[in-house]
Amino acid sequence: MSSSITSGIDRRTFVKAAAASAVLSLSSPARAGEPPSKRRPPNVILMICDDLGSGDLHCYGSSLKTPNLDRMAGEGARFTRFNTAHPICSASRAALLTGRYSSRTHTQGAYGPSDKDGTDLDEKTLANILGTAGYKSMAIGKWHLGFPPPYLPTNRGFDTYCGVPWSVDMAPLPLLRDTTIVEADTDREMLTPLYTDEAVKFIDESTSAPFFLYVAYSYPHDPPTGSPRFRGHSGLGRQGDAIEEIDWSVGEILKAVHRNGLDRDTLIFFTSDHGPWFQGSPGPRRGRKSTGFEGGVRIPFIARWSGTIPAGRVIDEWGSNLDVVPTVTALCGAKPSPNPLDGMDLSEILTGSADQLDRKTMLYFAVSQDQQILECARKGNWKLRLSQRTGEIYINDWLGGSCQPTRHFLLPHPELYDLERDPAESYDAAVDYPEKIKEIQDDIEALIPTFPENVQRAYARLKAGPGTPYTPAEAATRPANLIAPDWIYLPPWRKA
Repeated sequence: MSSSITSGIDRRTFVKAAAASAVLSLSSPARAGEPPSKRRPPNVILMICDDLGSGDLHCYGSSLKTPNLDRMAGEGARFTRFNTAHPICSASRAALLTGRYSSRTHTQGAYGPSDKDGTDLDEKTLANILGTAGYKSMAIGKWHLGFPPPYLPTNRGFDTYCGVPWSVDMAPLPLLRDTTIVEADTDREMLTPLYTDEAVKFIDESTSAPFFLYVAYSYPHDPPTGSPRFRGHSGLGRQGDAIEEIDWSVGEILKAVHRNGLDRDTLIFFTSDHGPWFQGSPGPRRGRKSTGFEGGVRIPFIARWSGTIPAGRVIDEWGSNLDVVPTVTALCGAKPSPNPLDGMDLSEILTGSADQLDRKTMLYFAVSQDQQILECARKGNWKLRLSQRTGEIYINDWLGGSCQPTRHFLLPHPELYDLERDPAESYDAAVDYPEKIKEIQDDIEALIPTFPENVQRAYARLKAGPGTPYTPAEAATRPANLIAPDWIYLPPWRKA
């Protein structure tokens, strides 16, 4: 290529332009007699599970049988380092559908039958965004972003809805059509087949496209179950049965796409809202649902778009569910959200025209009212742990965990983990890398003022209330007024 063509254009701008050109040429090849300007944008199918761990699929190392998801990964791309923006249900889903931290959208951790509100009504969902580009849309399954009618899917950009408003561990569990309750307490065992039938029907009736289909499975959330057809299917109990039935469901959806000749016209994602709860596999990582450890925030993420995303692509770059909105917006040519986004466009990574992102420091907020308390921050492979709540920190247990009153304390000695060499967060390297701690802390100080006032106030309170220096790395934080026994030895580097 001659120098005159690229003169004045930096390499990244050139690569991004090339990627956009590749997507346009590879997606929806022109049909006979159809001018290029009439090529339609891709359909979008976004599937999300409830409490599926990063190690629960066969293509991520599980012994469970997930052939359809394995095939989807083989025909597309699989991320090895993909995080949710929050380790609990509603907050994670709000981030996925808005591209913004849930602490910006005032989303609770997990809405229940008694809650009277939901994600801020001035937030734009992916359905709102794609609606401006002429997309037909449907939401199926667990919603969990507010039950009063103004917060339900058909008032948040979706044309139609069929599903339940919250998790399967909450009672009663009504089944809704749009905003109407059609079953006061639905049959939990038949939810995955129900969602599958609705998804296949929608695809079959939407071949004129473009369409956006959001399928939010209710499982393998506790108490896990599958339909009678899948009882005993996995040989590993009801948790395994639920996961293998979800894999079957994905297969039915992929069949519907193929049967209608839409493989090259459809961008498909599969993911989870966060890590596993009591059962399930977080892979070789510490922590589970509701914790800021990688076991709580690392999730599977598979993307398939035949002819556009190279088959068999394994992506080691860090991704986030905050990235889905900006990525889909870019690939579909939709008008961006009017609200500033926290995610990044992954289109170059997905299409193979780039291997790295220039991502800034990412924040991890704790499970708390409005998710306003900062717990960790990550920059590249370095993860800085700043605060910790009292009590159990490895599992969300309703008998004595996150549902009980807790308080967060600033760690007197921040913990630093190298997730490249130490993905299990087993070795606190803070004492040897003070410059990395300062770098990330400086980034945090610059980011916090961009959040709502309640987040800023919570951060100020956190800094004013450190725990005791007697708290060792990875321990539940102890109050600062703790009186240590005479036999406690505190090394000089911890005193400092």
